Amino acid sequence: MTGRNDARADGQGRVYQASGDQHITEHHHHGPDWSGPDSVRRPAVGRAPVVLRDRTEEMSRLRAAVEPGVGNRVYVLHGLGGCGKTAVAYTLFDHATHHTGRIGLWVNASDPASLRAGMLAVAADRGATDGELMSARSGLRPAADLVWQRLDQSDQPWLLVLDNADDPAILRDGGWLRTSPAGIVIVTSRQAAAHWWPRAELLQFGVLPRAEAALVLRDLAPHAGTIDEAAVIADRLGRLPLALTLAGGFLAHQVIDPWTMADYDQQLDGTDGRDPIELIDQGALGANDSRHLLSRTWQLSLDALAEQGLPEANNLLRLFACWGNDPLPLTLLSGAEIGSALPAFRIESALRGLLDQSLTELLPGGVRCLRTHGVLLDSVARTIPSEQRKQLAAVAARQLKAALPENPERATHDPRLTMLTSHVLALLRRVVDWRLDQSVVEEATECSLRLVVALHRDGDYASALAVVDRAVGLATQRLPEDHPLVLGLRQRSGRAVYRLGRFEEAEALERQVLDVCERSLGPAALETLESCLGLARALWQLGREPEAMPLIRRIIAGRTEILGAVHPLTLIARALILEVTPGSDLEEEVAFGQVLIADCHRTMGEQHPITLIAELDQADLLRRAGRTAEALPCARKALAAHEERYGAEYPITLAARSLLSTVLAELGRYAEAIEEVETVVDARTRVLGASHPWTVWSRERLEEYRRSLIQP
Repeated sequence: MTGRNDARADGQGRVYQASGDQHITEHHHHGPDWSGPDSVRRPAVGRAPVVLRDRTEEMSRLRAAVEPGVGNRVYVLHGLGGCGKTAVAYTLFDHATHHTGRIGLWVNASDPASLRAGMLAVAADRGATDGELMSARSGLRPAADLVWQRLDQSDQPWLLVLDNADDPAILRDGGWLRTSPAGIVIVTSRQAAAHWWPRAELLQFGVLPRAEAALVLRDLAPHAGTIDEAAVIADRLGRLPLALTLAGGFLAHQVIDPWTMADYDQQLDGTDGRDPIELIDQGALGANDSRHLLSRTWQLSLDALAEQGLPEANNLLRLFACWGNDPLPLTLLSGAEIGSALPAFRIESALRGLLDQSLTELLPGGVRCLRTHGVLLDSVARTIPSEQRKQLAAVAARQLKAALPENPERATHDPRLTMLTSHVLALLRRVVDWRLDQSVVEEATECSLRLVVALHRDGDYASALAVVDRAVGLATQRLPEDHPLVLGLRQRSGRAVYRLGRFEEAEALERQVLDVCERSLGPAALETLESCLGLARALWQLGREPEAMPLIRRIIAGRTEILGAVHPLTLIARALILEVTPGSDLEEEVAFGQVLIADCHRTMGEQHPITLIAELDQADLLRRAGRTAEALPCARKALAAHEERYGAEYPITLAARSLLSTVLAELGRYAEAIEEVETVVDARTRVLGASHPWTVWSRERLEEYRRSLIQP
């Protein structure tokens, strides 16, 4: 029977009452001659698993625990709501009662009333007399003592399951959780904190592997689609057992117009206005228990935290819902205040509450991170009141911006960059889906631009390009094509394509953006001049220096007028002149380079990246001007400086080493040149790929130097 606050009397006048969401609301005591089933002898589960998938290692340990002669043990199965803890307990219950000679006893431990009623029914099952039960109910003797006395004296070995014990204080306050040589206790709980479970063995449960998750769908709806289609849906559902069970149940029980798995996958996109979480919940097939509904199961944990004095945990989880479900660096939570709803000094306790309730988890590794299930985040996001979304998104953007400086300078590889990628894009997707104010969309778009710049300067050009493509697709749903942030992203797309060696494509992209900039912002705008710079570089790599040079001079003149001659952006353009200028009579340019380097030293410092690139370009200019012997020490210095700052395999470091090899070869020192260019070829093959134009060029130089060494 199922009910809420349902009180009933049996034929002997005894009253059994339960409160909250219950599976069992009354327990009948029968005399020793009775041989029929009792409620505590049946697992109170909403839907028994067709087949328990995965969990092989855990089930092996648990099956060994219920073998004959084993006792005095408690196992706590803990994890996120919906991860299948009860299904594991059910499967073990079935195994123990059918194959090991144990009797099975199942008690709902979700609230004090249900736990007490269930445990007294266990005592009755194990032979407690009416007088003993009445005495325990009236408080004349400790109820838990009676239960465990009868369990200790049981004439049969047993397995006791305490299901949904999400508030361990209920067990502790009544002394309900004990051990006995006569049996084994299994507890299922969302509560992960080890201090609640002294002397128990803890088994954590999470999502299923992809192949096993797909099989769960096939077990329930074998005719709805292929195993590959099932795997796609499993990924969409985050491989969470509850979500898989609901989806499989929905597909299996449609009558009028059955869907295929492909249909279900398409509907999960929500393109027709259907809420994906509501769609998943339709697979509950009339169950009204919150634990069986994806939209409600986690609210039980949040309600418990609120009752414990941690209402802020709900707001912290809502902040998480603004980000993604990949590992989240804990540094993003530093100072993440949401006004009075989540003051900074309460973040630690709120996070601890979420961890204890298995609503998120800490991950091991060099960077301390959290991970929260994606379906949980989507479920939470849909319930955030509209008036709170703007503030939450603004805080999420502020935290990301703090982790992504506006002008990052690469020194060493930061693993957090790749971790932040999914969270930046998730935030942008949320603010677009929520249709928040343009100012909030701009904040999220700025985060994506900062990320792209950081990835680019880290040398990860492929990732930068992938982020640009996603970010532009999202941002342009709310921002115009000529918005400065959108233009900035598209300029970065051209830079990334250029660095990946796709020079013709880079030229086309840069021309498109330049055209938009000139029409929307004017020919002298800084954004327009930035597009000129990208186009000039692409033209130079294509061997079209005469087309590139007017663009560079235009950039220098425009930036000098707006920013001044020694502004960093102007210095970058001045350095490009040294790199691109064609011809052999370059003395004027050499003098120009000396002035530039002096300006860089004075305004930026000797170790600043702009200074280093100016010195590298000056070394190459000296070589092209025929002053090769003078270029050699400059090239060595440039290589050493770049290697110290960026590392041996950073693209600009490899460019410096390539220049050194060329200078050595032109001086006839082929053995040294070969050694240097071999290093470049190996590194560029690993970093850029064998077919990248710069790798191919380096390999051609290597063959040329080897021939020259053999044939002086």
